[in-house]
Parts: sequence; structure tokens; C-alpha cells
Amino acid sequence: METIKPCIWFQGNAEEAMNYYVSTFRNSRITHIERYAGNQGIPGENELVGKVLTGVFELNEQEFMCLDGGPQFEMTGAISFVVELDTQEELDGVWDKLLDGGAPQQCGWITDKFGITWQIIPTALGEMMSDSSATPQQKKALMEAMMPMVKLDIAPLKGAFEAAK
Repeated sequence: METIKPCIWFQGNAEEAMNYYVSTFRNSRITHIERYAGNQGIPGENELVGKVLTGVFELNEQEFMCLDGGPQFEMTGAISFVVELDTQEELDGVWDKLLDGGAPQQCGWITDKFGITWQIIPTALGEMMSDSSATPQQKKALMEAMMPMVKLDIAPLKGAFEAAK
């Protein structure tokens, strides 16, 4: 069976990031950590002995890998992780956790303290946007309600959608 999993390149803080993420998302755990041992033939590894080389972790049963490789690559928002949540309470909890040390952006996007970009969105948003019985006016009203939001709020989104019927 083919498996595709994202691999995130960290710059010296992979273990901290894995612990942070598994404490943020339900049904999450670290499944494997490979540490620098000093005998793996990796340039400069003697100074890194004991630190994470690679790790595997699951966030709500989605598997991720990470590599603590150093400053060769920078994080960008060109790739983001979409998190769909059913309730405002769930959305607020994940948002608040990722905002700690991070930076909010428009339309439910947030860059966390490790430089990873997330889209924290309510499941209802996708349901309304893909509703085949929705009118163009409803979809327009939904987008107009969402665009000025930073953290998405389900009630006003649903209100705008319903009011445009």
C-alpha cells in the first residue's frame, strides 16, 4: 500500500515541536524517535549526540515525519496543514494553542511558533461551500463574512449563509 506523509524540517527544535503538537491535537502520539548517536557518519553529529535526528508522530491519526536538520531550509506558508473542526469550542482550543508564540493571519490561517502554517477551519465552512443546493448569493455571502475574519467564527458564517437564501 502506498503511504504519503509530510516530513517537516526543523532547525534544532524537532523534539519540542513534536511534544507541542501531540499536546495540541486529539488522538496524537509520538511513535518513533531516532537520535544522533555520534557514529552514523553524519557531518557534525558529534555536537548533536542525543538530539533528535528524525521523528515520527501522529496528529489525530495522520502520520508525520520530522527531521532536525539545521538552518539549510526556511519555513514558508507555501505549504500549510488544514485542520477541520466540528465545533467552535474545538476550533478555539486548537487556535489558542497554536497562537501561543505564533502569528494569526486572515481567514483562519495561523503560523505557529515553529514556523508551520495551519488553516484552522470549521467543518461547516466546507459543507456550506460544497452544498449543491446553495445559491451563488449564499456562497458570496459566506465568503464576504469570512474574508474579514482572522479566527473563523461558525455562528456568523452560518448566519450569513442562511440570511442570503
